[in-house]
Amino acid sequence: MFPRQTKRTFVLTQGIVPIAAVRVAAMKQVAEGVWQLDTVPIPNAVNAFLIGDVLIDAGGRRSGKKILRQINGHDVTAHAITHAHPDHQGASHEICEKLGIPYWVPAGDADAAEDPSLIHERQPDHPVARFYDSIFTGPAHPVDRQLVDGDDVAGFRVVDAPGHSRGHVVFFRETDGVLIAGDVLNGMNIWTGIPGLHEPRPYLTPDPEENRRSIRKIAALEPKILVFGHGPPLKNPAKLKDFVAGLPA
Repeated sequence: MFPRQTKRTFVLTQGIVPIAAVRVAAMKQVAEGVWQLDTVPIPNAVNAFLIGDVLIDAGGRRSGKKILRQINGHDVTAHAITHAHPDHQGASHEICEKLGIPYWVPAGDADAAEDPSLIHERQPDHPVARFYDSIFTGPAHPVDRQLVDGDDVAGFRVVDAPGHSRGHVVFFRETDGVLIAGDVLNGMNIWTGIPGLHEPRPYLTPDPEENRRSIRKIAALEPKILVFGHGPPLKNPAKLKDFVAGLPA
């Protein structure tokens, strides 16, 4: 369906996808070599990222076509996720199959990526968690590389940040302070869409106290630009410092 060129770059033809649709689905560059993708029709609601030649996260199970349109023409050689939750691994199987690229998953979530029933088992027993599971969770896919703390992914260091999931990681580039936070923090209110820092909802977070420790851990890295699974980029480090200072002890 998607003819590939050298280095696993693929192209879309007018006969497959209308040119207008490709123009609408445009990535936004948020830092050097870092692009933000929308995986659902609402901007900033459920994000994925391209860092160099690695796709980070993959939205829900119906996000594949939208992601593929946005990375059209880019050299993508691997796909990694911050954590195995329904709105981050949903289209991972489709992306890896269509591009013929390896799947990189945090070690603590690798079993859930290969058996998504574990995602449901590990989430709080709450109607919203069950709803997300029903609409977003994607198929299983074999994990080619288990990411551990200190690994390098396209110039970003893998940093363990559990709590929102057992194996959640963030990706941090020390050279310019860019941090891909996944869902350790939300960059907006997920119900109103209003930008601002929030802890992830407790009914979607198996261990909120552990996640709070992870928030403090990433704040100690002193990132200069934060990008999130949900919400627009944050380029004001003082806001993170103030947010952490206001967290419960």
